[in-house]
Amino acid sequence: MIYCIYFSSLTRGSKAIIIIQHIKIMEQLLWKHIQNVRTKSPLVHNITNYVVMNNTANALLAIGASPIMAHAHQEVEEMVNICQALVINIGTLDEYWTVSMIQAAKAANRLNKPWILDPVGAGATSYRDTTLEYLLSFRPTVIRGNASEILALAKLNQEKTKGVDSTAQSNDAVQAAQYLHKQFGSTVCISGETDIIVAEGKEMRLFNGNALMTKVTGLGCTATAIIGAFIAVTENVAEAAAAAISLLNIACELVAKNVEGPGSLQMHLLDKLYNLTQTEFDQHIKLSA
Repeated sequence: MIYCIYFSSLTRGSKAIIIIQHIKIMEQLLWKHIQNVRTKSPLVHNITNYVVMNNTANALLAIGASPIMAHAHQEVEEMVNICQALVINIGTLDEYWTVSMIQAAKAANRLNKPWILDPVGAGATSYRDTTLEYLLSFRPTVIRGNASEILALAKLNQEKTKGVDSTAQSNDAVQAAQYLHKQFGSTVCISGETDIIVAEGKEMRLFNGNALMTKVTGLGCTATAIIGAFIAVTENVAEAAAAAISLLNIACELVAKNVEGPGSLQMHLLDKLYNLTQTEFDQHIKLSA
């Protein structure tokens, strides 16, 4: 409210200067969070899908985090206890893994550990929706999905989703994201050509990335895993999500300039995640807040 009153008394030029200064400060904070992950090397517990296990584990290592992939019922709660964050991705559901996910989410909620939910294919089948209802009851710290998945979670999408691909644009899901935040307290990340982060009193938009990313399976899942590493060591959840998404998207954007297709993009992405410099980050990040 104070900012609104202050802004209303400013000239248009003064407002523009303050907005630019605010964005510059945000960019510096995001890079600080990237350095923090590299320095602290958080231990991240992943219960994810068969398709992306190797990719997401390597991406976490490349950014400086330490991945654990464990789903056995006998150890999953202990694993949540020793890790700093939990990632749950429902991409390849089965009965055994569903129990593991619910056990882990329940433990994270009880232990007050940050965790992120990737509702892959939400709305596609009743089994996925039932599983997601259970998982949402444990109040994920972050929810990250494409627009169709976010709409389905909020019960606003009347059509079936197209597998794991989005049939809607990011902007279409902002209201649904706001609803999910209000209901569960989760920071919601909507992935798309523009990535949108919805949190308490905040809406951030990120404009980096490359169209070639849609031709590599699991890069959305990789974004989820990387966000998991950032919420492990970053108190401000919205900033953590923005830093994670910006890191991945800028790395993909830079790599895409010098590759012939999705195969080489995937091959060189890990190197850029590992080697990305502050200069590259500062020169390429595009956001509004």
